[in-house]
Amino acid sequence: MEEKQTNGKGNVPNQPGQPQQPQQNPNGKRRFNFMWIYAILFAALIGLQFIGGKDTVEKEEINQGELKEMLKNQEVAKIDLVNKEDAEIYLNDKGLIKHFPEAPRVGGSSLRPNYTYKIGSLDRFEEMVEETQQGIDKPVYINNVRRNNWMSDILSWVVPFGLLIVFYIILMRGMGRSMGGGGSIFNIGKSRAQLYDKNSSSVNVTFKDVAGLEEAKVEIMEVVDFLKNPEKYTKLGGKIPKGVLLVGPPGTGKTLLAKSVAGEANVPFFSLSGSDFVEMFVGVGASRVRDLFNNAKSKAPCIIFIDEIDAIGRARGKSAITGGNDERESTLNQLLTEMDGFGTNSGVIVLAATNRADILDKALLRAGRFDRQIYVELPDVVGRKEIFEVHMRNLKLDNDVDKDFLAKQTPGFSGADIANVCNEAALMAARKGKDLIGKQDFLDAVDRIIGGLEKKNKIITPEEKKVIAFHEAGHATTSWLLQYAHPLVKVTIVPRGNSLGAAWYLPEERQITTKEQMYHEMIATLGGRAAEQVVFGQISTGALSDLEKVTKQAFAMVTYYGLDDEIGNISYYDSTGQQDYSFTKPYSEKTAETIDKEVSKIIEKAYQEAIQILTDHREGLSQLANKLIDEEVIFGEDLERIFGKRPWNNSEEEKLKDAALKAAEHNVENQPENA
Repeated sequence: MEEKQTNGKGNVPNQPGQPQQPQQNPNGKRRFNFMWIYAILFAALIGLQFIGGKDTVEKEEINQGELKEMLKNQEVAKIDLVNKEDAEIYLNDKGLIKHFPEAPRVGGSSLRPNYTYKIGSLDRFEEMVEETQQGIDKPVYINNVRRNNWMSDILSWVVPFGLLIVFYIILMRGMGRSMGGGGSIFNIGKSRAQLYDKNSSSVNVTFKDVAGLEEAKVEIMEVVDFLKNPEKYTKLGGKIPKGVLLVGPPGTGKTLLAKSVAGEANVPFFSLSGSDFVEMFVGVGASRVRDLFNNAKSKAPCIIFIDEIDAIGRARGKSAITGGNDERESTLNQLLTEMDGFGTNSGVIVLAATNRADILDKALLRAGRFDRQIYVELPDVVGRKEIFEVHMRNLKLDNDVDKDFLAKQTPGFSGADIANVCNEAALMAARKGKDLIGKQDFLDAVDRIIGGLEKKNKIITPEEKKVIAFHEAGHATTSWLLQYAHPLVKVTIVPRGNSLGAAWYLPEERQITTKEQMYHEMIATLGGRAAEQVVFGQISTGALSDLEKVTKQAFAMVTYYGLDDEIGNISYYDSTGQQDYSFTKPYSEKTAETIDKEVSKIIEKAYQEAIQILTDHREGLSQLANKLIDEEVIFGEDLERIFGKRPWNNSEEEKLKDAALKAAEHNVENQPENA
């Protein structure tokens, strides 16, 4: 069970990458939020507005006819026109006796206005009062009165400005949180790196959790050892490398390797992504770089890890739109300055990861900045077995699960793919209600990841099913009968993903490929369309992915690898990536025509050979397709029963693989604990 670090008061402190918990004072109570004060003041002002503007005596509102009647009967003592909006009617003794006999009076009139009258038009009101009192000896004249409601006037100014201020404070705090640590917009230029130290319980990955990367771990462990024991190297005159760049395909474990460094090193570890430097405001990225290195220098010796550094490390001057004035390039310039600016033995190491090293700026890769480049490649069969062992630690496995078998069945899989296989196998076993994860669950998981989810309810006509069966049988037959083609493992006509059928092969793991090997693979790829031509005399659109694959292979043979006799030993491949914005091809139009002809010739020759192979083995092709129609799934054993064993099986290679697996197991058992 994982133990969580506490702060001595029973509270779990906020860990990097986790949402902030409400802050508490040392005695365990929540801190008072000053926003409540703003809310109380606002409510008090609103209440005073209603209380201050309300009269203690209710005044009845009258209409024009009633007012005329009172004026004719001489019941009105005076009329006060308040702010030219409302008329207050004061009654005399005659009016009070008639309407309010018990009301207090002084000097022959009411102490307070008895009625109010809403003014529509001021001129019309004055005319109405004069016309109504014509012929009266002592008419009542209108008194203009100006009254100020100070509370209303104050609120009319204070409330809008107060709302603007509150809105501004909330907006700035939100922008400060989203743009870079802290609760203020003024912290936008601060570094967003998360700090991990030896007391951080959120980092629980060590070198034991990293499998299949033995060479990379050796170099990384040397960096960690330098930080722990710098005198061991400096006494001989050695200098610490300033930067280590992890390069490799996606999912090979670059970030996991960096996490293991954070777990192993007893030094502060700053972790952030390349995109954390990028912001819409000018100068923010460079400011964050400066702040990051200032913090790192204050905590040296330490490690800075920048994941996906290609977000800011792309080669300068290659953007056809922004040129050299964009924010990303200024951030890169500041990073170059900082990496070459701090002292040699200051104890700050920059660890970065990317899968696009070809697009990085050359100044970033030079010695003195990133002194070492560690290539994290796809694991081989031995590495895949070790990765399976790591991810199977917490799984409940059946006795029939063979890690060696699974390692051989997953060529080309990265560490992330293998982790996904283990997770999918557990989910499939749980979906079936099993208590243990079996071998078939892992095989189904591999099929799911490679081909996609099975779609058994997809409607396919019998004619289409027959075409698909012969198409897949053509692939299986040609691959089985060709020496350098990959041997078949499994073929199915159950739709998976976007495909109507799928075939799984066990490719040979080799570092170099000959022309004949590539040619045999192309023949096997075209075997599906060739089977349609041989059996039905017509072809369909089902070979789209096959044609795409062989076209790319043929083009690579001619233009990249120099495997064509007509073009010769020339390669137009650019490994530096400098031709991204080039408007011209590296060859002439005449050479382009020759390339097109040679590519077409290679593909057509492979297609004709596939047709010839299937014509010679038409009976075996039909048996295989019919079995596929009946059972929907066939395996390599079915091909061996129909066509016999492949005469090119390299038993010596299998022995070498088994020996390598046993040697790896022996090394793991005898590995010291502190390695």
